[in-house]
Amino acid sequence: MDPTAVSFTARERWILLVASVWLVAGLQLDAYAHATTPELETFWTPWHGVLYSGIAACGLTLVWLLRPRLPVVPTYRSVLALPNALRIPVAGMALLLAGGGVDTLWHNVFGIEQGLEIFVSPSHELIILGMALVAAGPALMLAARAGRALSAGDAVLATVSALLSVLPLHIYSLHASALGMTWVGTGENPVRIFSIDAQMVHGYLFSTALLLLPVLVLGRRWRVPYGVPAVLVAVPAVLMHLMFATDERWWLSLTVAAAGAGAEVVLRVAGRMVAWSDEARWIAAGLIAPLVVWGAVLAVGARTDGVGWNIHMVTGLLTLTALTGGATALVARRFQPPAAPSRDEPVAAASSTAR
Repeated sequence: MDPTAVSFTARERWILLVASVWLVAGLQLDAYAHATTPELETFWTPWHGVLYSGIAACGLTLVWLLRPRLPVVPTYRSVLALPNALRIPVAGMALLLAGGGVDTLWHNVFGIEQGLEIFVSPSHELIILGMALVAAGPALMLAARAGRALSAGDAVLATVSALLSVLPLHIYSLHASALGMTWVGTGENPVRIFSIDAQMVHGYLFSTALLLLPVLVLGRRWRVPYGVPAVLVAVPAVLMHLMFATDERWWLSLTVAAAGAGAEVVLRVAGRMVAWSDEARWIAAGLIAPLVVWGAVLAVGARTDGVGWNIHMVTGLLTLTALTGGATALVARRFQPPAAPSRDEPVAAASSTAR
């Protein structure tokens, strides 16, 4: 089967997106329940019900999508010949089913994980990875279509799919994230190498890469519509606060959201004023956006709760986040997706992709 010859209807894309919303909503509800009710000691909760019914909804949707695209008796080769838009979500579903089965047994034998155990449990790792791959499906199905421009509806679908794919990673990386709690330095002097401050630095670096990645991936395939980068930064920041930091003030999540929008404005204006290549534009975005976002967080933090880091830590942290952002952009831009054939040159495009 030629992957470039496969097309998907809008109905198929949106049905998988709805099933993915159901799935990720179950994870968010379960994460919120564990964050606010730490004494949970049973597998049989309403939140797990939403999560596992979401897995079932995604599984049935993928079976529905696969039936007309596989022979009556599927083979190993026919499954491998599927386009990435189906192969990747199917791999994700396999991980979800394996992780879900192990998770049920794990909880009954070893009990419910607490604290950091939640984020390193093998069954949870399979579930999170599988969820991210399944949720990427609608955007991958859209990417199989020719053209770099997105209609308003397609932009919504691609943006929501990207958010659903990255939100489980934000939730699962709470132990190394700058979102979900206020981390602006403990005030220790000197700062110890193995300390909460060191964990904070790692959180800023990981969050930088995770916030940039969906923007970079969408930009690799399409012309990113105005406002989409700001949404991809604001929504995780707000949701992480709602799930894990409801007792704290909103200044950090709102600052990240506002600074993300500000960074987009700065970069789009600079893109019009400076004649640089597409590659240079995205690498510049990776370097500049973290400086704007985390610089704003530290500036607002200095006026609210106070920043516990000295000049060495602050400047070093901002430099590290900028370098992390630039490196993330550089790596992401190296992954060239196959160009979907245009209506004018379907044969030439398919031949070029094969080479």
